[in-house]
Amino acid sequence: MLQPCGMEEKMEEKIKKTPAKTLFILFALLCLNLSPMPVFAAYDSWNEIVDDMQNVCDEAYALYLADDADAAHDRINDAYFGYYEKFGFEKTVMASISGSRAAQVEYQFSLIKKAMRAGAPSDEIRDALDVLITYLREDANRLDGTAADQSGGMGGNAAAFFQSLLIIMRDGFEAILIVGAIIAYLVKSGNKQSVKAVYIGILVALAASVALAVILNALSGIINAGQEVIEGVTMLIAVGVLFYVSNWMVSKSQASAWNSYIEGKVQGSVAKSSLFSLAFAAFLAVFREGAEIILFYMALLSNTKSNMSMIWLGLAVGLLLLVVVYLLIRVLSMKMPIKPFFIGTSVLLSAMAISFTGSAVNRLQLGDIVGMTPIRNIPTIDLLGIYPTLETLMPQALLLTIILLTFAVQISKTAKLRGERRPDDAN
Repeated sequence: MLQPCGMEEKMEEKIKKTPAKTLFILFALLCLNLSPMPVFAAYDSWNEIVDDMQNVCDEAYALYLADDADAAHDRINDAYFGYYEKFGFEKTVMASISGSRAAQVEYQFSLIKKAMRAGAPSDEIRDALDVLITYLREDANRLDGTAADQSGGMGGNAAAFFQSLLIIMRDGFEAILIVGAIIAYLVKSGNKQSVKAVYIGILVALAASVALAVILNALSGIINAGQEVIEGVTMLIAVGVLFYVSNWMVSKSQASAWNSYIEGKVQGSVAKSSLFSLAFAAFLAVFREGAEIILFYMALLSNTKSNMSMIWLGLAVGLLLLVVVYLLIRVLSMKMPIKPFFIGTSVLLSAMAISFTGSAVNRLQLGDIVGMTPIRNIPTIDLLGIYPTLETLMPQALLLTIILLTFAVQISKTAKLRGERRPDDAN
């Protein structure tokens, strides 16, 4: 393996610190400029937003009774995109209650639209709308209670801190795992000099995340399903890149474990086309989460009249914990034997690809691009990309099958390579 000189090590260490610092600076600047979301100023509580949403849903029901299902469908979209998303309701629920709860509400919206398109009986539509309003009212009551708690006191400080900490840890953890695994792979395979390209990809992703967050915030309530479609398409691209990188890693690492000649081929491959794939995978991992994290904090800040310092403290502690996770990946990866590490890294990226697949289809469903066929008795686990619909689970099952077949092929190739080397060793 190539061993970098001391100057290169210092440069790599300097570069290694740059992304976390840049993330914090860019994020802080954006939130300072955009944190007061003016659209929220028209409401004093979440229940007031639910009041207007209920009126819109009632209008949709009246249109449905008048045999105008298309107009009714559009009004439900207005309730979702014009209120639930536009005023930060969805993201605040995800930050303060749970991602699974937000997904449950989103799927209730989708169920209503599907029933309207299918010409379901009016009483079925009414029941579904009542369930939706019940969900929204329950969440509004919880959020209004949280907002009241945040008016001051130790309880309010703790609530603001942990909400902020949860946002950055939940959405930044996946990105840091992927980035850490890619960088650890490069270092482990003797390509430490190529780490800079990955960091460049991260910095570009951070800048792109800021730009996208600004655009989405400015166009909130105008582009409607556009945001969901953008997120879904970005995740699908990430799935393809993660699958390719995972497969590439396991195939090259198996070869590198057997002889130095193949190890040289790995280094050559990294220096050429595959390095772009690794850097692009890091870019997508950060870009996928970056803009969403910024929008989450904008919603959180807009709903907090005090305790701003605790939100910033939660963000700072979360970033510090992510750096610790990254360093642990780096340290532990250097102590692991090369074969288990490479296989483990490939499995991790494959698992991320499966999770992203479910999340991507979910976004496209919310954008009315993909249909929805509910499946009973399957829980919603937003963090793992698991949603109770046929359209989300089938692609995940297909991708899992392809991944298992790919691993089986690599195991077969490894066994064959071992068999070919034994006669040479004997000679």
